[in-house]
Amino acid sequence: MNPRKLIDTDGTRPHPARVWNHWLGGKDGHPVDREVGDAIADAFPEIAYVAMQGRAFLCRAVRHLAGQEGVRQFLDIGAGLPTADNTHEVTQRVAPGSRVVYVDNDPLVLAHARALLAGGERYAADYVEADLRDPGRILAEAARTLDFSRPVAVMLLSVLPHIADDEEATSIVRRLMEAVPSGSFLVLSHETTDAPGGYRFQKTVKLFEEQGGPAWVTCDRDQVARFAEGLELVEPGVVWTSYWWPDPAPWEPTPVHQYALVARKP
Repeated sequence: MNPRKLIDTDGTRPHPARVWNHWLGGKDGHPVDREVGDAIADAFPEIAYVAMQGRAFLCRAVRHLAGQEGVRQFLDIGAGLPTADNTHEVTQRVAPGSRVVYVDNDPLVLAHARALLAGGERYAADYVEADLRDPGRILAEAARTLDFSRPVAVMLLSVLPHIADDEEATSIVRRLMEAVPSGSFLVLSHETTDAPGGYRFQKTVKLFEEQGGPAWVTCDRDQVARFAEGLELVEPGVVWTSYWWPDPAPWEPTPVHQYALVARKP
């Protein structure tokens, strides 16, 4: 399969990376991304909170792995458009010199990544233009920057839902984790209808697909846990993204329509 055939180059269809960026308050993307993003937000106003909690989980997970687990290499697949606290920025605050490779299949994301990493003596970072469904290409290209004889954090945040076939999604995760050594980690988030109001969230999923977006599959907790089979779940296990070691706050976190997990390869 040629991954370039999977890329929307003319901006006539909504792309997940650009729509999520819109929910996070970003100004980039095409009109179709903003139109579809607004339509979904009208039907399901909580979606912006889901997006923000997903970004906050990324920051906490990366801080934990770089700070507590000593991980110095990160493979961020489905990275999306740059916002505040990108993976390489978080790692540089915790462990300067860490290596980060971003992967996405959207040309607009590529353009922003090139600009962000330009003159990149500051960051040991790189960008791979590839589709999640081509893990062989991802691993081969990432090897320019990452040393696969040393632990790597494989990050799959809100990207697996766009693989319609469950077996294919599971196979992709296994292929990626087979390529990294013991002591590596899987960082994963996945949309779900398990949270309160799940039936309304399911309607937004259908709306996204009806507007020309790719598949957007939801999973229950047990299905999400299966992605980590053979790995050791880091406490607190499979939980809402808002519940994964939340930062101190004067209020309790609330469930969101997204599960999160971090798991170690033994």
